[in-house]
Amino acid sequence: MKLLSSRVNQYVTVLGLLFLLAACNPTVSRVDSDSVTDLSGKWNDTDSRLVAQEMIQDVLSRGWLSKFNRAKGKSPTVIVGTVRNLSHEHINTRTFIADMERELINSGEVEFVASAQDREEIRQEVKEQDLYASEATRKAMGQEVGADFMLQGSINTIVDAISGQQARFYQIDLTLIELGTNRKVWVGQKKIKKTIEKGGFRL
Repeated sequence: MKLLSSRVNQYVTVLGLLFLLAACNPTVSRVDSDSVTDLSGKWNDTDSRLVAQEMIQDVLSRGWLSKFNRAKGKSPTVIVGTVRNLSHEHINTRTFIADMERELINSGEVEFVASAQDREEIRQEVKEQDLYASEATRKAMGQEVGADFMLQGSINTIVDAISGQQARFYQIDLTLIELGTNRKVWVGQKKIKKTIEKGGFRL
């Protein structure tokens, strides 16, 4: 009888361990990268992609672009500057900047130049070419294309919460500035509001 009871306890222990192991293993599903996902209610890749698409479409549809084309007879050259995260949460603004850069380049409406960070690496390469590359293939310093406009912006949030409910409000402000004159030729704004209902969440 004691042997049977001992074996039963062993079986129960093994089954319990198997259950715990199964519960600890995550379930992973692959989804389309463009699918809308909103698990926590925080800023995510969907917000970044959709906001970038909408705001770049707006800036390219405004009068500054046709005015520049008529005056200069060419497409403007644009660079994306700093997008400041002024929100209460961690937001990787680099992915948002990359989304905007992609939309600008793929539009075919503007020329695009590398960011300040990217230019440092490129300039180092040009310096090394001056020392090590053949005369026929080396690239000369001082041939960079200067940007006509810089796109800058910020992301702000307001959080309101009570009794298991939370509202997150995001405001994205972007400004296109003409370099040299510092004139603001376009100001865009996008607002996102999300409501979350769950018990025991933390801000």
